[in-house]
Amino acid sequence: MKNYSFSINGVKYDVDIQSVEGNTARLEVNGKQFIVEMHREIKQVKTPVIVRSHIKEASTDIERKTGGVKTEIKSPLPGIIVNIFVSKGEEVKKNQKLFSLEAMKMENEIKAERDGVIETIKIAAGQSVLQDEVVMEMN
Repeated sequence: MKNYSFSINGVKYDVDIQSVEGNTARLEVNGKQFIVEMHREIKQVKTPVIVRSHIKEASTDIERKTGGVKTEIKSPLPGIIVNIFVSKGEEVKKNQKLFSLEAMKMENEIKAERDGVIETIKIAAGQSVLQDEVVMEMN
């Protein structure tokens, strides 16, 4: 079948592999016959492990200094902000587009859940966001 030549600690070995069936091989080493059982190494899967820092749980409502309540608008998935459709101080209506997010090769439009005014925008277009990261606040 195949012929090999090895040198181990200065001793030369001529190996002729005659047959291989399953994990048993018949070989001839320097003219002497051997039946050899082969042990195969189990390969480990090289799946990368992503380690992220711990994120503190934030409340959904934040008290404003003027007495009102702010609503945090968060990213529903990790991804990249593609476009921001509103600006600070703009009045928005329920179901109005606020921003678009590219996540898992799909573009998702995030809409307002209620009427309000955009107080702050914390992320710019092109920035990456994690899941539940605050993108903007609305009162």
